[in-house]
Amino acid sequence: MKKLRFLVSLHTVDNDYQMAQANSAEQAARKLGMDLELMYSDNDAVTQSTQILRAIQGPADSRPDGIVVEPISSIALPQVARAACEAGIGWAVLNRTPTYLSQLRAIAKAPVFAISSDHAEIGRIQGRQIAALLPEGGSVLLVEGPSRSSAAEQRTRGMMESKPANVHITATLKGEWTEQSAQRAVRSWLKLATSQKTVVHLVAAQDDSMAIGARKAFQEISDAEEQRRWLHLPLVGCDGQPGTGEAWVHQGLLAATIYMPPNAGQAMDILAASIKSGTQPSEHALTKSHSIPPLETLTRKRP
Repeated sequence: MKKLRFLVSLHTVDNDYQMAQANSAEQAARKLGMDLELMYSDNDAVTQSTQILRAIQGPADSRPDGIVVEPISSIALPQVARAACEAGIGWAVLNRTPTYLSQLRAIAKAPVFAISSDHAEIGRIQGRQIAALLPEGGSVLLVEGPSRSSAAEQRTRGMMESKPANVHITATLKGEWTEQSAQRAVRSWLKLATSQKTVVHLVAAQDDSMAIGARKAFQEISDAEEQRRWLHLPLVGCDGQPGTGEAWVHQGLLAATIYMPPNAGQAMDILAASIKSGTQPSEHALTKSHSIPPLETLTRKRP
């Protein structure tokens, strides 16, 4: 059998989880002895679609055997997915649950499936973290992912399910899963007159990079007493990668995070095995996440 060639399409180089995804893909490629092309679309869905279509429509000898994509859009590139299937290219979706999977699997000759973190459960874990850190209740500044992201929506829904009734979301800001986007959003919000009157007891971000971006915005506050007040608030994030989120918890920059295992390499394993066997894998699989530190430890460390 010829040497397999996979294309892995990710969001950006400015996010620790996306870099962990890239690393897991590279490790899988080495283990499987295949060629790998990594692409980044700078958080732009049109760029992502164009990049992948260009690869699908390229010369036959340079086309990938399989495509692993973490879609930027919530609908997960249905037209691109169909083009891949029609070209006989395997299609694996990361961290989304596309509605088109069953339809494509019925006609596809190559594997079609999705593997995802359980974003609703991630949100529920964050809600439990908030409960542990605010035992008397309080107000939360929430930094969400982009509006187009189903992952962000599911995390918010899960958090709202599990947070105590005496905890209120006092303001919601939007970021693009990057430190810089969250820093801009928080900086702009702090300039509003309404923010000066808003009581906040905890800052919850749906991504560790965005949590650090919020912290950097607080460091820009010129009034020393006001800066100190914001920087002393518990700050929780999500992704929990060893070199970033987990390390930031140990350093005291974050009160807590949630570990999300990278799944790009796992998707490549499944895709390669299915191509070699000529079978379809399970349509959808979920990975498990957990709190860092454990929730019981977090409860003992209440401020």
